[in-house]
Order: sequence, then structure tokens, then C-alpha cells
Amino acid sequence: MSDHIFGRSTKGALPVAVAGDGCYLIDASGKRYLDGSGGAAVSCLGHSNAAVRAALHDQLDRLAFAHTGFFTSEPAEQLADTLIANAPEGIERVYLVSGGSEAVEAALKLARQYFLEIGQPQRHRVIARRQSYHGNTLGALATGGNEWRRVQFAPMLIETSHISACYEYRGRAEGESVEAYGLRAADELEVEIQRLGPESVMAFVAEPVVGATAGAVPAVKGYLKRIREICDRHGVLLILDEVMCGMGRTGYLFACQEDGVAPDMITIAKGLGAGYQPIGALLVQGQIYNAIAAGSGFFQHGHTYMGHAMAATAANAVLAEILGKDLLGRVRAQGEKLQAALVDALGDHPNVGDIRGRGLFRGVELVADRATKAPFDPARKLNAKIKAEAFKAGLICYPMGGTIDGQLGDHVLLAPPFIIEDAQIDELVGKLSGAIDRALSA
Repeated sequence: MSDHIFGRSTKGALPVAVAGDGCYLIDASGKRYLDGSGGAAVSCLGHSNAAVRAALHDQLDRLAFAHTGFFTSEPAEQLADTLIANAPEGIERVYLVSGGSEAVEAALKLARQYFLEIGQPQRHRVIARRQSYHGNTLGALATGGNEWRRVQFAPMLIETSHISACYEYRGRAEGESVEAYGLRAADELEVEIQRLGPESVMAFVAEPVVGATAGAVPAVKGYLKRIREICDRHGVLLILDEVMCGMGRTGYLFACQEDGVAPDMITIAKGLGAGYQPIGALLVQGQIYNAIAAGSGFFQHGHTYMGHAMAATAANAVLAEILGKDLLGRVRAQGEKLQAALVDALGDHPNVGDIRGRGLFRGVELVADRATKAPFDPARKLNAKIKAEAFKAGLICYPMGGTIDGQLGDHVLLAPPFIIEDAQIDELVGKLSGAIDRALSA
């Protein structure tokens, strides 16, 4: 092993991944790991898709890279056409980048430039939600509400307002209907806009289904529609972050389609390239693009590898698999099976408080007491123990702590490949259940 890699952690040595086989990764010792979280909701097609690999080989023989300051490319043009053909109403343009954080950063800067171009320079404030995550670059990190990731960089972050998450398990009052709770949660945006001054707010940013920070928490029915109405009333741009929950993960190519909402901007990544290449994108309403075109004609932003021909080729092949083989329908069907299996195995577990999500994007929240929903002491590091126990058993999952407020709460996020079979769902749930019990008894 190299002594020169600067990895995510300086502690411990990781096994070396050497091969992929469908839903499994294989290390140098030959051990197989069921990828129950797609890494971080990335590997939606598994690790050995023949069509994607063949497309990349073919593209590499023709063109790998041409800088977008000088050229466009056929794969990039094709990708934009496919995304727009399947996007929510009014979305007309695609800005290609290399990952989710880049996509969110581009959205924030484009929102600011848009208001400058249309003569509203006073608009600069961003509102987002607590217990959200929008990326690791400074603008995206400031926008997100993941306190654990934000705290040490706080002096460097732009000021951002955060309202409550739409978190039914912990937010809905006893006797309150789901719809009434959703409207009440959404109306916090109205209050915050009024507090800041409507003329100063440029954007509201949210994940339709919250990913890493809270564990597959979906917006309840009616919530995003009310959010859309509030944004429209005040001329605020609605930016939906679908980096984790988009590209089929919930059973719809764009998660917001299930909510019947068309945002002003959508950020996507992860499943767009399925791990075969790093790629992300910002999709925008035509009026935003047209304002730039009619004004300065130049978006003052850019990355060296944006619109990369190899990355776009991978995304084209991934979308061809998702759309051409009806994997969206498969995600919905297998997602229901995964939910049913989780409920069957863990629904009565004394330390499982909630099992939630959409499609093949599911979360299991752990509690010390089901009746009171009291969380475990963070010092117990339950989420880390579950991750370690699952990994030893040959299961990759995505546990996190701080589910409730950045400090309290533990959950496990699941986002297996869209190709997962029934027997592999059973394997996933069996190994996860065992890992939870071993972690609790440790």
C-alpha cells in the first residue's frame, strides 16, 4: 500500500477494491461486498454495466477532451437534449459540470447573476433548511444545514438562513394531518422571507428527498407545491437539489416530478454518471438563460472539465439504460419490496423508530425509545458501529449521526443499484439487521 495517499481519514487502512460484479464490489482478498448504498447513492447500475463500458471505450478511441472555451462535443449536446426532453416544464438549458458540489455552486452564482442581469441587484440572500446537505465547496456548504460539516468552516461561510426541514417523523404534531403538517412546515419559508425582506431574497434551496444528513426523508404531499407558491409570490428562485435523490433513485428521473413541481433550477450528479465517470449538471428554466443571453451574454463562471466528452458519454449510456430498460418502473417495484422487507425485519424492533423513503432510497432511523423517539447518546457512536459491523459482514451501507439536529440521532441510508434482485434485497436486509443488533449489543 502507498504511504502517500491523503484519504478521507488518517486512521486505519482500507481494503483495496479491485473489481465490480453487478451489485457487488470485490477487494484484493476476493471478499465480496453487497453495495447497499451505491457508495453514496452513486452506483445506480451496479459496477459492471457492459453498455456503459462499451460506450466509454468507443468514445475514448475518438475524443477524450476538448475545452469548452473552444469547442462543444457530440456527447455533451446529446446529453443536454436527453435531459431536457425528460425534465420538468420550463427547464430548457443544461450546464454540465463534474459533480454535485459544482452544480450547487453554479446554481448559487447563476441565481445572483440572474438578478443582476434583470436589474434587481439587492437580491442576494439564500434560504435553505436545517438538516440538509448541498455540497462541500464553500457556497454549497454554507447553504446546507449539516452542522457537523459546517462548524469548523463557519467563519468562511456566507450568511444563509435555515428553516425547519420537512421531517414528518419528528415534526408532525399528534392529531395533525400529513397535509396540514406539510403546509405548516412550508409556511416557515414565508415567515423567513418576510423577516429578511422579500426584496433581498434570491433563492430557496431544498432536497425533495433529504439524503445523507437525515436519511431519505421525503417531502410530504403538498409541501413543495406550497413552497413553489411562496417563491412565486415573492419572485424568489426555487432551486431543488437532486444530486442524491434524482436520476431515477426515487422511481422518477427527477424526484420533483412525483411532487408535481417544476423548479427554476435543478442540480443533479451521482446517478447521472453512475460512478463510471464524474459528472453533474445544473438544469435551468429558459427565462434564466434568456436573461443572461439578452444581457451580458456570458455566465461569469466555469470549470476546466465541464462538458467533458468522456463524462457526457457515460451519462448518455446511463440514461439509455435507465430510460430504455424501464429501470424507473423497476426502482418503484423493487423499492416497495425493499420497504416491505425492512418493515418485516425491523418494523417491530425496539430500537427502530422510522423506516422511510421513496423508490430505492430508504432510511432507517434508530432510537433509544420508540415511545418517546428519544435518540441514543452520541458518545455511543452507534452509526459508526453499524457501518463497521455491516462492512465486516460484506454489506456497504451509509449510516450517519446527527440526524435530528447535527448532534443527536442515528440513521442508516440505503440506496442500492437499480438492478438489485429479490434475493439481494433479502441479503441486504438480513445483513443490516444483524449489524444493527451486533452494534446495539456492543
